[in-house]
Amino acid sequence: MTQLSWLHRTVILALALGVAVMPTLYPWSQVLLTLALAKGLAVLGVVVLLQAGQVSFGHAMFVAIGAYSATFLGRALGGGDLVVVLLGGVLTSVAFGLVIGVFVVRYRYIFFGMLNLAFSMVLFSLLEKFFHITGGSDGLRVLRPTLFGQSLDRATFEGILFYLTLALALGLGWLVHRYLQSPLGQALSAVKSNETRLEYLGVSARHVLLVGYVVSAALCGLGGVIIGLVQGLVTPELGYWVRSGELVFIAILGGASNVTGAFAGALVFEVVRTYAAAFAANIWQMILGGVLLLIVLFAPGGLIALYGNSVKKLFARTRTEP
Repeated sequence: MTQLSWLHRTVILALALGVAVMPTLYPWSQVLLTLALAKGLAVLGVVVLLQAGQVSFGHAMFVAIGAYSATFLGRALGGGDLVVVLLGGVLTSVAFGLVIGVFVVRYRYIFFGMLNLAFSMVLFSLLEKFFHITGGSDGLRVLRPTLFGQSLDRATFEGILFYLTLALALGLGWLVHRYLQSPLGQALSAVKSNETRLEYLGVSARHVLLVGYVVSAALCGLGGVIIGLVQGLVTPELGYWVRSGELVFIAILGGASNVTGAFAGALVFEVVRTYAAAFAANIWQMILGGVLLLIVLFAPGGLIALYGNSVKKLFARTRTEP
């Protein structure tokens, strides 16, 4: 392992430790960080598809599916258990991802993106119109689940959920990295670079993309469940097309080709949006747009690429100095 790789891993661990300690120093940051990490999990799902060169403009539908299914399950079980609720939301997202994916993986590029958008808007309309089931635009209150049968007060529950989300972000981030480095993950990149050659090798591009699609749906669903639990409320807006664009925005901001970029982008996005909304409520969208414009113009590879280039320049300068 190179010295540069060791440095990257050390930085990631240091940042993870800093995030873990932050709520003890600044309790107000706990909910913000939990939301950012949950959104990072959803963005990670978008990053998986970007490896194949496919941009989904409707992946927030899986965030909504995960959040609503966990809410319905919790209500049916009188709150339910945290583990059961999380698994229920993820499995429902996987099921929907498999059904929708079988259809959309036949298409590429703008057709792929627009079909996902169409499915997400159908789901959004259903959530809006069936108000007697979904609560309509007012949404549904999420019951606080127990943890292995133990009831928890709000502060304790939020603390456990934060550290659980952090652990999931680290664990699933590593697993997705391994997946993308595996032959199946490398085949995703081949779909982007030369799909015809991949087919000649006897590998089904549709199968490869379908696996990636289901993985991305699961990650988005998990992020949706956590977002619902943190907010204590689920609304159709979770699946609105603007939220899907937000996920793509964050992926570009952090670095569309990097697993770490999903969480870096989500953290920066949530912090900028929170402070911009607090101190510049009327122009916070313009501020976010300006941040993205700067990234696209001066760091096309995102925040992670900007960091990587800076480190490489520093190493090169250190080696050339006597």
